[in-house]
Amino acid sequence: MPTLTDEQLAQSTRLLEAIRNELAKAVVGQKEVIDQILIALLAEAHVLIEGVPGLGKTLLVKALARTFSGQFGRIQFTPDLMPSDVTGHTVYEAATSVFVTRQGPVFTHLLLADEINRAPAKTQAALLEAMQEGQVTLEGQSMALPRPFMVLATQNPIEQEGTYPLPEAQLDRFLFKVRIGYPSEAEELAMTRQVTDRRSGAELQVDAVNTLVSPQHISSLQKAASLVDMDDRVLAYAVSIASATRNFSGIALGAGPRGSISLVRAARARALLAGRGHIEPDDVKAVTLPALRHRITTTPEAEIDGRDADTLLKALLDQVSAPRL
Repeated sequence: MPTLTDEQLAQSTRLLEAIRNELAKAVVGQKEVIDQILIALLAEAHVLIEGVPGLGKTLLVKALARTFSGQFGRIQFTPDLMPSDVTGHTVYEAATSVFVTRQGPVFTHLLLADEINRAPAKTQAALLEAMQEGQVTLEGQSMALPRPFMVLATQNPIEQEGTYPLPEAQLDRFLFKVRIGYPSEAEELAMTRQVTDRRSGAELQVDAVNTLVSPQHISSLQKAASLVDMDDRVLAYAVSIASATRNFSGIALGAGPRGSISLVRAARARALLAGRGHIEPDDVKAVTLPALRHRITTTPEAEIDGRDADTLLKALLDQVSAPRL
């Protein structure tokens, strides 16, 4: 059985730290958000990002793509968006008398699905096969997507008029639900200076971000993350957390088995990001909120009391004993 070598660990640590530093040139603050995005990338997974407009979501994705010379695609989801606008379509060319396949914007490395909850369910579902299988089927022909492939979908937590909430089956496809909050006053000052200093217009600048590696190197990092060692007691701890959500006061519907799997995958990636070749219980704790907040449903009584998913998960973590390694 393959294991993570010391050389692989050292190389991965250096590279991930370099990527972090490059992202910091374009994105001011948001360190926790950046780490969660990198964890999802290492875990070969997808992320749902929730935050009000103007907090740098597009800038972060563009900067990340630039660090590994990856292709970047963006889809603005609207009520009239069709599935073929996402996946592509086949058209008949009269000049050559042949059918030609036109690939949609999903054929990219990093796909920003902006305001995904504004499109109807049929269009949202067009992403399901791509997210789960890494391929798209057009006219009965399966076409593989570039590797690595990652969907970063956004939604506005405030405006709900005219939206189509994502069903639980689709929410479950996202490893993390990441919440982006407002920057601190110092961070906003630095951000405003960076964007407006000797510049006109509102173009997102990622020129300062250097390309460090190729997409193949990212695939190697993903392989390294999968080889991070895990003690059976840590595995049992992750399963216990997910299982506890099914019988916890205030939670109407708990996380399914994919919740346990997500905790382990994310904890492995977090350990590698921290420069370790093994998972610690704190890795599982640290990823519990983003990995499970979209996989549980709170009771009406909890909502009336002002206890949201994060509040309930924090209380649950206090009651589930962590192993001592």
